[in-house]
Amino acid sequence: MTVLLWIVLPYCAFVSFVVGNLWRYRHDRFRPESCGPDADRVERYGAFAFRLGAGLLLSVRVTDVIASGPSHHPPGPLAALMAVVEVIALPTAAAGAVLLFLPTMLAGTRRAPVTPVDRVTLPLLIAIVLSGVAVRFDPNPADDHYMAAATLFAWARSLFSAHPSAEFMTGAAAPYQIRGLSLVILLGIWPYTRLAGIFAGPVVRWTSRRRVVLTPRLASEPFPCRSR
Repeated sequence: MTVLLWIVLPYCAFVSFVVGNLWRYRHDRFRPESCGPDADRVERYGAFAFRLGAGLLLSVRVTDVIASGPSHHPPGPLAALMAVVEVIALPTAAAGAVLLFLPTMLAGTRRAPVTPVDRVTLPLLIAIVLSGVAVRFDPNPADDHYMAAATLFAWARSLFSAHPSAEFMTGAAAPYQIRGLSLVILLGIWPYTRLAGIFAGPVVRWTSRRRVVLTPRLASEPFPCRSR
């Protein structure tokens, strides 16, 4: 069971994330759930807020994983900067998620239908936020050790090595385990939720517009003649 939860499930989530994004690109090019005149201004604000907040949180987490030692926090000034960014990013991302999901769940027929995966996503995001707060303000730290670095970060690094290890999480406290499992599940279902186009959608639409602009220009240019 331990290997299934902490090794097999993460790799299945990685595969689901990659395959799901390829499917989503072929299926609808990450088109927003509601667009054009039916697009609600609140949802557009929600998408922007979630994109900004989640992007900042992701950058903080990546920096934390890279800069943290095996069991200690990053250096003082960097840790302070990360804390400030996190204080701004967390409520921004949370507000964006609420604006994206809650109005759609409560609305009538004009909005895009809510899928079962979407109904799971909001509680999952809440679990990630609450477990993150519990990890950040852990009331029972082991001496001066940074427990997130000794458990979550070490486990995540091992998944990208030749010897993945579940031992880092088996003895971890419940908030750390809940956070790890919640992030893995979110990674696996991400391409099938309305959040899939939050980051990929703008990139795909920008490249499509560039292709439309460049194609007529390239077609009008004469082909160079080869010299004999």
